[in-house]
Amino acid sequence: MKARLIASSIGAVVIGIGLLNMMPASAQGQAPAGSGAKTPWGDPDLQGIWNDPYDTPLQRSTKYANQEFFTEAQIAELDRVRANIPRREYRDKDSAGKGTEQDVAGAYNAVFESHRPTGKRTSLVVDPPNGRVPELTPETQKRQAEYRQFQLALMQNTNTCKIGAPSCRGGKYGPPSPLRNAVPPSYNVDRLNRSDGPEDRGMPERCMGSSLPDFSGYRRIVQGPGAVSVFYDVGQGQGWERIVPITNAPHLPKDFRRWWGDSRGHWEGNTLVVDVTNFTPKLEYRGARENLHLIERWTRVDADTLRYEVRIEDPTTWVAPWTVRYDMKKQDEKQNRIYYEPRCSDTNFGLAGMLANSRAEERLFGEGKGPDPASRDIATGGAGGGEDNRDPLNAGE
Repeated sequence: MKARLIASSIGAVVIGIGLLNMMPASAQGQAPAGSGAKTPWGDPDLQGIWNDPYDTPLQRSTKYANQEFFTEAQIAELDRVRANIPRREYRDKDSAGKGTEQDVAGAYNAVFESHRPTGKRTSLVVDPPNGRVPELTPETQKRQAEYRQFQLALMQNTNTCKIGAPSCRGGKYGPPSPLRNAVPPSYNVDRLNRSDGPEDRGMPERCMGSSLPDFSGYRRIVQGPGAVSVFYDVGQGQGWERIVPITNAPHLPKDFRRWWGDSRGHWEGNTLVVDVTNFTPKLEYRGARENLHLIERWTRVDADTLRYEVRIEDPTTWVAPWTVRYDMKKQDEKQNRIYYEPRCSDTNFGLAGMLANSRAEERLFGEGKGPDPASRDIATGGAGGGEDNRDPLNAGE
């Protein structure tokens, strides 16, 4: 499956480049000013490199209740406090001690951490009015609880559980679990504390971490007659591209499942409306899998603003639909141009190395020369982060 995914990703990049090359030079540069900008073939012009300049939490902290917008004083105070916690992920791991695995993991993550200013909105979620993602259905809660207990069972012989670290909350310390060699209760999308094969590792480690919806990073939009190409530059080499056909054709049959769903776009005035269904059950977004349904709306508000809104629904996952909205600002076409082909883990040699290392540990343990692999924490990074350095903007998530 991984080979097919890589092939389709490369194909999408080629298609996107083709769309760019077939456009007139005037359409490849800065779009004309105003929300009524049109392409040479008459469609609303959404092209450019776009990014949300603010750091807005997905859902509103309970601290702000039904407050949709921050006051200027609140924004100033949040920015002041947040400026004093640079490289948060590194500092959260610092208590583990220099030179430990936790220390190295924190330092690596800190390289990719950025601090954007606080925006006016208290959450990306605009519906429900409380800015919170609706509750999960009982069925999804049950499935997640079963999966969590399976994860904890594979952790119970580790020092992480022995010291009662936050990452082992709900688990217990003891001998290796009989579930050590069992199949997960649902398709694994997270890290398990074993490496019997690729599917024991998390999606980002497998270079399969991209998903819809996505509210991070940059968007590179290129249009051609009958199609819109959106490249998602989401960091750490996991950028990806989707092609949205502008068509009245029906969705693919339900037995055709796709990583980023099956998109069908049409224009409603100056807004591109995209209906997305047919997601794979091998990917998860906040509990939703194959029944996820998105209705996206892309609107050019003015020369420098692109509004993105998406209605997210899955009656098997959430008790009600919910909506996210935010504005992206146009970026300089040269300073922020995206030329590279997405890479991940140096063509995924990292994953092969993890699996080879696990086999070596098993051999040494079998020869009485090393610890039981079940006693090592290769899932959480060790003791877990501290609470003192939490970003106050995201408190109450």
